[in-house]
Amino acid sequence: MPSLFSLYRKIFFGRKPGWNEQALPKIQVSSSGVCLSREKVEQYASVCGFDFDGKTLPLTYLYVMAFRLHAVIFTHQAITFPLLGMIHLRNSITLHRAVSVDEKFNLECELTDSQVTDSGLEFDLVSRAFVDGELVWESLSTYLYRIEGATRRVRPPKGNGMAWETPQAWSLSDDLGRRYAKASGDYNLIHLHPLLSKRFGFDRVLAHGMWSKARCIAQMMPQIGDRPCTVDVAFKLPLFMPSDVSFAAEINEDNLIFELRDARGRRPHLSGELRFL
Repeated sequence: MPSLFSLYRKIFFGRKPGWNEQALPKIQVSSSGVCLSREKVEQYASVCGFDFDGKTLPLTYLYVMAFRLHAVIFTHQAITFPLLGMIHLRNSITLHRAVSVDEKFNLECELTDSQVTDSGLEFDLVSRAFVDGELVWESLSTYLYRIEGATRRVRPPKGNGMAWETPQAWSLSDDLGRRYAKASGDYNLIHLHPLLSKRFGFDRVLAHGMWSKARCIAQMMPQIGDRPCTVDVAFKLPLFMPSDVSFAAEINEDNLIFELRDARGRRPHLSGELRFL
């Protein structure tokens, strides 16, 4: 796998002028024979609330490995805008079968579609994991690079209408971002320290969106078990730390819908749906 140290050196100290208004190229990167560290998986599982049995990977873990390939694409010379400050809008993960920490993976990541919207430039990164040629896991992430002058008026998001009678209550400490960064290798500055997040206009540190997704999935694991599934989420309002949040999930036909909201259950930070395959 590519070196995170080298990638972050390029991300933090490299200079990029901004989007040149040219269509984004299709870029594909891959890494073969990827082995995992049981210790790192255990650390990740602990931060995200998974009950790791020492063998079966948390459903979201391969995303933190694929993110290294995302970073390779972000630092490609054909990408003329910086990674810092980009917004992760949506993420979908499909688990085709349960995977083990002892397996070797071939990972692929590709920048596919991009389009200009009222908010800026949106583009998709597709990641896939194979074991002996078998597709076992895949992910689609949609990112936004805000373009100067974009004038879209954004309305405050609303909850999805699900019942909110007995939600789970979680307290997020102000060091959660640092603990998640250490476990995942994703050292985005807005998640680490208030002095760093203020550089991007935030008074407090933000919880990582993929931590939020992982924590929600961990809460639903008794219903999921080892069944193949797809989990789609949309990241709504920023989640500042420290804070208290509430989580609830309910069955909709054969699927699960869920949300992560503020402590009062009024404002959604994340909305999602889980579909069994």
